[in-house]
Amino acid sequence: MIAVALRGLRHRPGSFVATFLSAFLGATLLMTFAAMLDTAAGADPVSAESLSTTAAVAGGWCLVIVVFAVTSTLSLAVRRRAEQTALLRRLGATGPQLRRMIVGEAAAVALLAAAVAVPVALVLGRVLLSLMRDTGQVAAGVGYAFGPVALATGFGVTLAGSVVAAVATARRTAGPAGARAARPRARRVAAVLFLLAGATCGTLTATMMDGKGIDAMQTAGQAGIWASIGLALLAPELLRLVTAVLGGPVRWAGGAAGELAVLGVRQRTRQLAAAVMPVALFTGIATGTVYMQGIEDDAAAGTIQPAYARDIQTLNYVVVGMITVFVAIMLVNTLIAATAHRRREFAQQRLAGSTRGQLYAMVALEGVLVTATGVLAGSAASLVTILPFGAARADRWWPDAGPAAYALIVAVAVGLTAFALVGTARRTVRGPAVAALR
Repeated sequence: MIAVALRGLRHRPGSFVATFLSAFLGATLLMTFAAMLDTAAGADPVSAESLSTTAAVAGGWCLVIVVFAVTSTLSLAVRRRAEQTALLRRLGATGPQLRRMIVGEAAAVALLAAAVAVPVALVLGRVLLSLMRDTGQVAAGVGYAFGPVALATGFGVTLAGSVVAAVATARRTAGPAGARAARPRARRVAAVLFLLAGATCGTLTATMMDGKGIDAMQTAGQAGIWASIGLALLAPELLRLVTAVLGGPVRWAGGAAGELAVLGVRQRTRQLAAAVMPVALFTGIATGTVYMQGIEDDAAAGTIQPAYARDIQTLNYVVVGMITVFVAIMLVNTLIAATAHRRREFAQQRLAGSTRGQLYAMVALEGVLVTATGVLAGSAASLVTILPFGAARADRWWPDAGPAAYALIVAVAVGLTAFALVGTARRTVRGPAVAALR
């Protein structure tokens, strides 16, 4: 069955590319930061401390986000294969055989992606080390090392994350025919645990870290990341809630296309929830980090800061930059994969009388609901960072900052979603509708 899966990859380039890109980008990020531990082994004590801190903090955040992203993308790719799985079952394939097929394919893609990521991570690691040298965090004579820690982290985490996601998804997809779908209890429990972790870090920031200066950024940053992941895990429930609230205005503004969009979101909540997740992560992490750093810059103006203050500031911007790029590509990747799969659905709607313009409008309005859900979830998560840190560092809960940075972050989220959804929809509805049904 593994051989069947590997041969089938060439017939499903969309699913392969989506899973490969997610694993590739995740492995690249992980190896980039893990290489700092290899480099620290041959550095002086002061430089080694800076390198280890960067690897531990930034790498730890990336680890959670990468595993989350790979799991989400792979789950979407496996669910799209429901017809193939059903066909193989009718031909006599057993549940264990189908599970081995799915897990084997995921492992093969993960290993390939990690291997391709090695030269890219090698270059990015040098860039990161150069940045740390330029800011005085690492001595000029420290040589770059890319060794066993980076390779073990990149290959190990990417492979383990892909296999675990494949096993979890295969249990649902390759189960007995007519079996009841698994209840999302585990996902909701995980969401509650992440939200509790975020609330705990936020509480510690506002209480125990009050008056600790820049050290409060450590717990405040973690609070927003955990909260973002927790709310992202609740994406299906949040999307249903937002659709219920905004469904009326969308129908009124979009007419027939709005009606189709609302119905489509209600029927495809699980699939579209996969797109809500990266929007929530992007908005929450970017907003929380940018405004936290703004509060710190205002509070530190005219004061003498400890030597490691510059390390933390650089680390914040490097982390938010790399994670933002990763999550943005994940968002586009997920939306393209989800929309391209609807070729047959779009063809049926065209044969039923819908025009191409109505289909484009429908997809755009679905994007409005998806983006609104992700932005609202991310905005709420960012407050778990911003408000406690403002109280601890500036003695006020609400920061004295303008909305420009937040508006830019929201604009990027809207632009990426619109680009992926509408652009893919245009390519998907090309050609005669009858041809898409064959």
